Amino acid sequence: MSRRNSYLFTSESVSEGHPDKVADRISDEVVDAFLAADPYARVACETMVTTNRIILAGEVRGPGEVVDGLEARARAAVKAIGYEQHGFHWAHSHFECHLHAQSADIAMGVDAAGNKDEGAGDQGIMFGYATDETPELMPATLQYSHNILKVLADARHSGERPELEPDAKSQVTLHYENGRPVRATSIVISTQHRDGLSPREIEELVKPYALRVFPEGFVTDETRWLVNPTGNFVIGGPDGDCGLTGRKIIVDTYGGAAPHGGGAFSGKDPTKVDRSAAYACRYLAKNVVAAGLASKCTIQIGYAIGVSEPLSFYVDLHGGHDVDPERLEKLLPEMIGGATPRAIREHLGLNRPIYARTTAYGHFGRAPDADGGFSWEKTDLADELRRAFS
Repeated sequence: MSRRNSYLFTSESVSEGHPDKVADRISDEVVDAFLAADPYARVACETMVTTNRIILAGEVRGPGEVVDGLEARARAAVKAIGYEQHGFHWAHSHFECHLHAQSADIAMGVDAAGNKDEGAGDQGIMFGYATDETPELMPATLQYSHNILKVLADARHSGERPELEPDAKSQVTLHYENGRPVRATSIVISTQHRDGLSPREIEELVKPYALRVFPEGFVTDETRWLVNPTGNFVIGGPDGDCGLTGRKIIVDTYGGAAPHGGGAFSGKDPTKVDRSAAYACRYLAKNVVAAGLASKCTIQIGYAIGVSEPLSFYVDLHGGHDVDPERLEKLLPEMIGGATPRAIREHLGLNRPIYARTTAYGHFGRAPDADGGFSWEKTDLADELRRAFS
């Protein structure tokens, strides 16, 4: 089957104030709280947020006193996002915590014991992807969607644009020629705002910020803008729509440009391969592209609960280069200790409280932090890969 030379592709993003992202943030605040107290704590936390209500549920194993501080931590997260609205307020929302002890059956299968290495926290398939479309080695449609919302959030937090409220969504459609993005055909932005502003005023407010994120020439006179296309967007956030952990997995990963495994990330400690192995797949795929071995790379790893060794390791280079993917399938797992759950956590330093920051504007395409956050975005394997295939 021949490859298409010209096509349109679309990705969306949502802001930190989107109801589902509020839930993700609170769930990962719980993860960080437990890992700060015990790097080997186990957490599987789900959050629901709705009109003036925050509800936690799930399973944990770690210091019991951590639970006592979760209400304050959840309220601080909501405050940091910016919710001080009548229908959802960081100080006034009702808080419930229904976390309980982790199942002993799951713990028995996952824990290391005797000659048995730590097993995967669940069965599943995980994917990672990288592409040289952007400096971040991310799909351009998603990266620009993230960046639009990030610059608007920065303007809101700084006080430069107090008219803006936390809830927002963006969507970017790009025209691709010969597999490369060349221009934006449409840009959709919906942002919550203070009462009394017209759609025209909102459009004039947000367009200059959105234009900053695109390369020169990408936005043309023919680009279609849709800003708050429904009109008013005053009631938003958890007051306008219930939010749940793990409902924005395509926003979190690759905007639909690559496959996604069966599980979400937020609320899970790094023994859960839904999270840690997906990070490892991104790390390896990004290093393959950074090494110049391919323009695009997709990696899949399969696991069984309680089993440490991967069941499968698959590399797809999308036909663009002469590198043998079977050779990479042997080499890449060796570079991270066999891609076992324990080896991944140790190689990437994942047993740290570094997760709340991941919950808005993508888990991938971010700069590594000095304290170990976004360690899976490092390209420290690229030189070794170049030498191996030189």
